[in-house]
Amino acid sequence: MEEMTGVRDIERAHDRIRGEVAESPCVESRTVSDLAGNEVFLKLENLQMTGSFKERGALNKLLTLQPDERARGVITASAGNHAQGLAYHAARLGVDAEIVMPLHTPLVKVSATSGYGARVVLHGLNYDDAFAEAGRRAAESGRVLVHAFDDDEVIAGQGTIGLEILRQQPRVDAIIAPIGGGGLLGGIACAVKETNPRVRIVGVQTARLPSMLQALESGEISTLPPASTIADGIAVRRPGERTLPLVRKYVDEIVTVEEEEIASAILLLLEREKTLAEGAGAAAVAALLHHKTTLKNQRVAAVVCGGNIDVTLLSRIIERGLVKDGRRVRLRIHLPDHPGALRKLCQIIEEGNANIVETNHDRAYYGVNLGDTVIDITMETRGRDHVESLMESLRNAGYEHDRIT
Repeated sequence: MEEMTGVRDIERAHDRIRGEVAESPCVESRTVSDLAGNEVFLKLENLQMTGSFKERGALNKLLTLQPDERARGVITASAGNHAQGLAYHAARLGVDAEIVMPLHTPLVKVSATSGYGARVVLHGLNYDDAFAEAGRRAAESGRVLVHAFDDDEVIAGQGTIGLEILRQQPRVDAIIAPIGGGGLLGGIACAVKETNPRVRIVGVQTARLPSMLQALESGEISTLPPASTIADGIAVRRPGERTLPLVRKYVDEIVTVEEEEIASAILLLLEREKTLAEGAGAAAVAALLHHKTTLKNQRVAAVVCGGNIDVTLLSRIIERGLVKDGRRVRLRIHLPDHPGALRKLCQIIEEGNANIVETNHDRAYYGVNLGDTVIDITMETRGRDHVESLMESLRNAGYEHDRIT
């Protein structure tokens, strides 16, 4: 059996990449701490040059290539963050890079990867399709295939995060990080457990693709059916052959989070912490906020692993979050279809201190009687209590209405 990545490999990786990859801050979050029931520190890997931790492993791999391997160039498959990390450092080191990305990769990640100087090939519906195409192209061209997570040098590079956390927060009780293929969590777990075994290691997967959790429970690696998730950075259907033994040996707990929980964590980090996290980047925080782990009253470092989120998706998350919190509401209101009726309704809304952002009249649908109309009004409000107060005012004024959810 081949040896696993060890802490000495991670220490050597740290020496290699030092000065070329930023030591990201690990700062306390009072907001997350209060909500999670733990003392929480955020390891902000979204502040890296390429917006993700992935450049650690990519750079370490590039720096260990032989001269003839560098000359042949590299190729990889990635949903985006590994692509950007490899593209950026390959260009900096003068190594030609080709990146295969799934067809539906967010535009922000495709554009950034191209901008760093790599050739981007869009292929397949998911990471697995893209990886198969990258393998085929590597065999044809002789390029070095750099796996996004199932590579010892990549794992060692990601593990440097664990060493940094131990130095930045030496009294940490637990570290929680997202997990897709296992390169990040496997590397961190190895670095931490081999240095300080008392620290608890927790992994977080999206409930839609819990590939590593299933592999641990079943005792074998299998490929899950395709599934869509806003946490595209950890949307891995099959865990790594090299990472699974590390996770099995060093990780104490793996939990899953739902899509809405990830979305609410993205919104909280943006609004309260002023930090932008993508779906995968917010997964660890989501698990803490929704009490998915066994951690309680502990000093916890949560890895915010990336911030490369598509702005269209971010816009939808913000809007849905406002609706969920009661800060945006849409009411369907019946009123007489005669001059002045709308003005009277608007007066009630004005007195209720709500702000109208959108209206839509309809006289033909929703079972409207002749001589009546229905109007859908979307309003900005201050929260759930404000919405209830506004609806009470409408009831008292005799307006039939429904809340649209």
